[in-house]
Amino acid sequence: MKPLSPALVATKFSPPAADERQVARDALMDAMADTKARLVLVRAPAGFGKTTLMAQARQKMEEAGVATGWLTLDSADNDPSRFLAYLDRAIDELSPQEFSTRVGGAQAPMGEVALELMERISGLPFPFTIFLDEFEVIRSPGVVALVAQLLERLPGGARLVIGSRSVPDLRLARLRASGQLVEIDAQKLRFSLDETRRFFGARGSQALASEHLDVLHAKTEGWVAALWLASLALERHQHRHEFIAAFSGTEESLAEYLAEEVLAQQPPEVRRLLLSTSILRELSVSLCEALLPGADAGGILRQLASANVFLIPIEGRPGHWRYHSLFSSFLRGQLQREIPQSVPGLHLAAAHWFIAQERPVPAVDHFIAAGAVDEAFGVLQHQAMPLLMQGRLRLLTRWFDALPQDRLKEHPLLQVTYLWSTCFTRGPQASLAMMRTAGLEHSTDPEVKVHVAALQASMLALLDQWEEAHAIGSRSLHLLPSTSVFANAALVNVTANGAAMLGQFPEARGLLERARQSQGQAASAFHRMYSETIEGMIDMLEGRLLQARARFRLAVQTTQGSGLDAAQGNAWAGLLYAASVYEADDLRQAKRLLQVYLPMARDVWLSDHIVLGYRMLSRIAFAEGEIDHAFQGLSELEYLGHERQLPRLAAAARLERARMLLLQGHHDAASEELRTAGTVEMWRQVGARHHLGHDWEDPEIGQLRWQVLAGDPRKAAASLEHLVTQAGRGGRVRRALKLHLLHAMALARSGDEDQAQEALMRVLQPACAEGAMRLVLDEGEVAARLVTQAQARVEPSQVGPIFADYLQRLRSAFGALAVEEPVPAAPVQLPPMMEPLTPKEIRLLQLLAEGYSNRALTEKLFVSDSTVRTHLRNINGKLGANNRTQAVAMARRLGLIR
Repeated sequence: MKPLSPALVATKFSPPAADERQVARDALMDAMADTKARLVLVRAPAGFGKTTLMAQARQKMEEAGVATGWLTLDSADNDPSRFLAYLDRAIDELSPQEFSTRVGGAQAPMGEVALELMERISGLPFPFTIFLDEFEVIRSPGVVALVAQLLERLPGGARLVIGSRSVPDLRLARLRASGQLVEIDAQKLRFSLDETRRFFGARGSQALASEHLDVLHAKTEGWVAALWLASLALERHQHRHEFIAAFSGTEESLAEYLAEEVLAQQPPEVRRLLLSTSILRELSVSLCEALLPGADAGGILRQLASANVFLIPIEGRPGHWRYHSLFSSFLRGQLQREIPQSVPGLHLAAAHWFIAQERPVPAVDHFIAAGAVDEAFGVLQHQAMPLLMQGRLRLLTRWFDALPQDRLKEHPLLQVTYLWSTCFTRGPQASLAMMRTAGLEHSTDPEVKVHVAALQASMLALLDQWEEAHAIGSRSLHLLPSTSVFANAALVNVTANGAAMLGQFPEARGLLERARQSQGQAASAFHRMYSETIEGMIDMLEGRLLQARARFRLAVQTTQGSGLDAAQGNAWAGLLYAASVYEADDLRQAKRLLQVYLPMARDVWLSDHIVLGYRMLSRIAFAEGEIDHAFQGLSELEYLGHERQLPRLAAAARLERARMLLLQGHHDAASEELRTAGTVEMWRQVGARHHLGHDWEDPEIGQLRWQVLAGDPRKAAASLEHLVTQAGRGGRVRRALKLHLLHAMALARSGDEDQAQEALMRVLQPACAEGAMRLVLDEGEVAARLVTQAQARVEPSQVGPIFADYLQRLRSAFGALAVEEPVPAAPVQLPPMMEPLTPKEIRLLQLLAEGYSNRALTEKLFVSDSTVRTHLRNINGKLGANNRTQAVAMARRLGLIR
């Protein structure tokens, strides 16, 4: 075999020699290595040296004794379980033996694995850096949420370095404002004119005239890849000024250079291999030989690999490489220009090789690219349903989109698989529209009929049309069992869920029991998850919080793996488990669970779970004093409702915004939010169902809360007394408890302290028995004062230690709100201040009244923490207050703030 062309050997897309680039990048690497920021974002288009810079920074950190882990991401890492597995391995790279404890295990659900891994990372007692390269391929909200959680849990001395072509959705504004973000963009990665001069000098090239360097730098705008290839070309051009005049520095110019100066000079066998294998995402000797029978693929690859030419080793897979993205793109274009007739045959050869290796996924990709429709359908008939159950939804949708739709009609079971994947990637509306044109409702195939019924019911449920979903499911149960375990399970599950949503609990339990008996071991794990979750929902609605939490926990542990069933199961059970943890006031754990499970629920269109998840995250942010964050979450929920044409989601966001505005004292704004929170007809439908997301948060309760805190509390008390009785008769224990609490607050605001305490005890005693805390804590200052008064009235010896401890925990959780003062029924006149507050102090007081923490105040007002503390001392001194709560109360009574 002939040796490689010198042009090819010299042209490397991997990092140049250290002395060539180091001179231009020391400052950036110092910024990456020495920063105290949590996140370093290296963002630029291809060819700007992102990976090179990150690799050099990693080497420098390791030389300084800083542990590092590295992940190069690809599109398959959009699967949260896969991402977690590889992140776990990356942590192993940086953890010394004594600190390395692999998380989870074969039986651990994804949510638990995520939480354990974050705990492991936050507990590492040494400085470290994790590198995530090619982050632009990540589109999954679930994976982005995991990275956001990783950022939040990094201990002191740890940082995350991300290389990406696009801006990741990681709430960068907050990190930027708090000095926790270092950004290295294309502008910083471009060579300056001086760096360009030093670069050409370090290359050892014949000196260029200053005017030539100026022109070359201006044309390339400091783009490293263009300067690099230009330097190689100049080494072989005698008339340098002519080359520089013709060189444009664009991607087209690079392609022209690669074609004329690199590829054209290669021996025929090397050129043939480079072009033919450009269709591959990965290269190995065996695969290349399948495309080029008789070629010495092994010898060529060994030369390319030893010369470090164009090939990038695939980490963790010895003997496997990939082309650099710029070079791969060029080669594919060149292949289409030179020998387009060979492309189908190359794809076909690759597909057959992957089939022989029992790798159907890349095989189908190549069959489709080859136009081998029959072969693609042949593989899909065996693999589509297993892939659906594995959760490979986007992959299936992409394949079916690319196949001839008239041919797809010949395969009804593949059509229903297409409908399932479309439903969970583009939404139920798109899937319903496709079903109407497919004509599958008229199929006589028993398996297809069950799929169609399950699809129709599931899509209607996802669109919040529960009555219709339950009716279709109930009418179709006689079709069971079919030969499809997936279709049988889907039909029973959606029908049972519909029954529970409509309050028909015995029917729901009966359906789940029937499924357990009829499906046997094949679907037992998923059905156990589903039945435990529905039983837990019923327990929660009926006030049995402890039992509900136990069921949700069991259900989360039941779901395993990364399939569609597991993904839905994790979201279905996991988010409700988070709700039970939230109710027990474990906000830290609830927040972590929600960061894992809410993106999953959003992906599979679980509307009630989405409402609960966003509401809880907003309330946690509100409780932490992160007020802007709390309102931002509600804006996301409202947008999601409009985007998906689910008005209940948008209305739920307005309801919760009204509650927060009311607690802030913005009564008129709260009233306006309530007025626009959905239609009467929509809420009539919701009220007839048993939505956990609206069991105690609907316009009726929202309006009554407003009357209690901002309107006529006596009128509210009369209405609440009637509604408490109504909820009790309907078996809605959870709702009745919330109404009892609002009734107690209304009585207190009306001046009836004794009756208020009697009503309060009807809430606190059952709440204590179940460990319910947020039921009370979420109602703010009036509830806090009622609890404080209750604690002062009771004798521990009379109520027992458990109830006394519960009261103390409630009071402690209320913090500064729990003051021993009567609930104010009317404004109290205070003497005028000796020294007036400044406008800045009044602004800060207003933000304090709205719930902002000191940290949030520093970001909102663009001042330091010490400045905030100084303002607070001055305010307390002027008002004669002992703490911020007293200062806010006095300022309100003086009419200084709302």
